[in-house]
Formats: sequence, C-alpha cells, structure tokens
Amino acid sequence: MTASTRVVRRLASAGRDWRTIAVALVVIVPVTLFGSIILMTPSPSILLGGGAAENCAEAATGDTADVSQTAQGDIPTDYLELYKKFGKQIGVQWNVLAAIGKRETNHGRSTLPGVSSGTNYAGAAGPMQFLISTWGGQAKMKIEPGINGYASDGDGDGYGDVYNPADAILGAAKMLKRNGAPDDLRKAIFVYNRATWYVDQVLEIAKRYAATGDIGVPPEADPACDSGYVDSATDDVVRDILEYALAQRGKPYRWGGTGPDAFDCSGIIYMAYRNAGLTIPRTTFGQWPFGMKIEEGEERPGDLVFFNAGPGTSADNPGHVGMVVSPGKMIEARCTLCGPIKVTTYRDRPNIVGFTRPLENETVVAQLKRAVT
Repeated sequence: MTASTRVVRRLASAGRDWRTIAVALVVIVPVTLFGSIILMTPSPSILLGGGAAENCAEAATGDTADVSQTAQGDIPTDYLELYKKFGKQIGVQWNVLAAIGKRETNHGRSTLPGVSSGTNYAGAAGPMQFLISTWGGQAKMKIEPGINGYASDGDGDGYGDVYNPADAILGAAKMLKRNGAPDDLRKAIFVYNRATWYVDQVLEIAKRYAATGDIGVPPEADPACDSGYVDSATDDVVRDILEYALAQRGKPYRWGGTGPDAFDCSGIIYMAYRNAGLTIPRTTFGQWPFGMKIEEGEERPGDLVFFNAGPGTSADNPGHVGMVVSPGKMIEARCTLCGPIKVTTYRDRPNIVGFTRPLENETVVAQLKRAVT
C-alpha cells in the first residue's frame, strides 16, 4: 500500500465530514492512486473498540466467577457486593479491598472501639478504619465539591459516613487508586497502613479470596485485555495514535515530558499524534480549544477527555487530559504519585470538563490533505 493510498483510507474511515474531502481528492488525484479502496464509514461500534478487550472485561467482572470458596464463606454477602461494585467502578482489585476490610475490622464484624462508633486508640473509624482527618475532618459530612479527603457517598444519600460500609469501601477504593493501585499495590497498601508486615498480610488474604489464587488486575489495567483497543480500530490514523500511546504504559510521569522515557499528560498525546504524522498543540491548555467539541457518550478512540484539576485550572481552562481508547477507558499520564502511565476509567471521575476530537480540527484535516497531494 502506498503512503497516499493509506492516507485516503484514513480520510474515508474518519467520518462523514472527511468523506467529502476524500471524494474531492478523487477528482484531483489519479485514479490509479486509489487501487481497490472502497470509501466507507465504519460503524461506531467498530470504531469504539470492543472485541477482545470487551470480552476480556466481561469475563473478568462476573459476579462470582473470580470469588473463591474461602471468600464466599468469609465475606458477608452485602460486603462482597460492595467490594466487587466499587472495585470495578474505581478500577482496583476487589479482593485487595476485601483483604483490607478483613484485616481492619473482619468486614465490620469487630466489636472493638472505632468500628461502629467513636475511634480506636489511633483515631481510626469505621469498617475500613479511616483517620477522621483523612476522611475529611468529620465522621459524617455532606458530599459537596471541594472536600479535602476521601469521604464518599457510596449509597447515594448525599452524605459520606465513615461508619457506612458503602461509603467507607468506596473511599478505600479511591485511596488505593490514588496511591498506585491497581499496578503498584505494595505502595498503595503501604500508604493505607505504613507497615511492610501489613502489606504482606493484605496481599496474602487477597490471594486466598481470589478463585485463581492470584491478586490479578482489573480489565482496564491488564495488558492482555488491551489488544482489542488497536485491533478493532479500522482507521489507520487512530491505529497509529493508539499503538504509540499504549506502548508507553509502565513509563513514569514527568512534568513537561515528551519521551522517550517519561511523559506528562499532554506530552504523551502530543507524541502519539506526531507518530501518526500530525501536529497538535503541546500542552493541555492548547489542546482543549484545538479539537472539535464532542458530546459525552459520542467519544471515540483517539478523542481527548479533559479534567478540571490542579491550581489555576477551571472549566474553561482544564489542567489534565487523557486519550480515549475505548468507551469509558483512557490512557493517561496522571501525576508522579499516581503511578506509571496506564489505561484507567474516566466515567467515575467527578471533574470531567468535556471531550474533543483533534482529528476534526481544520488544521489536522489540511495536514492529511497535504499528505495526499
């Protein structure tokens, strides 16, 4: 396939607006350039990923398929449902959440001080044993923007109650995620309770709770489940972009980094587009106004999702960006303390500003057109 033919196929598969451009190119480019290309718009279900990745996710999130007999006999049914629900929602291992719940309070069954009321000798409270200061300063508080802590509303009543199992387990999942899970579990668990023996105990319990006897990782963090992201992309431009971005998984975050050894959030996106021969703005602040705005739910692989995060950022000036790889999942370089570059979920994030499609910016369209002519 010639380079020109490949670009025309890219234009054809990119959507309705670009098909007009591709048809126009037929008039000015010799017919022999196109060979046997068929101009067509792929279905959204194909563009949005699926296939191997989707099946892998379904297999890994079954209700009891990954729960050992030990776990089913030891964990109360309501707690097991919460560990599974919030592990999947936040993107951390349910059995690690359950192991912490077992180690801390025997899944809320302990009668020691601080489990159902008050605090223990160290100031911890609730079934997941949060320090009140870490929770947010109060044992029960209304969930509003700007809360400085892990207080969470897991049961939908509008309040974060450290003694409520749903709220506490959701908060624990967020804390693990914030500190390195699902990839760097030893670090995440160590931050939860700063003792190496504690980390060892939690990991051992987690293994006993899994049907396979392994810790495992959620589908969005499992490289074995990622092949479908690229394989199902029928557009060559998107495929080139995803291949580069996904190849950077495991590398560290570095502010201002554009590789090859480390990246920041916008740097990995900038370089992924360069890998496809396209130039877009380097920074998050430049990338936000560059792409065509996309309604939530209409995003495709290669689109960008922006967040209000960090000092000096706002809904008009978002400070963090990730790249969509499939519905609900993105690859991101988040921060130094958040672990390596990886595929994560984005629909559970409370501070999404919006989505854009750089591939429909007129400058990018012109770049593709120049590549043909």
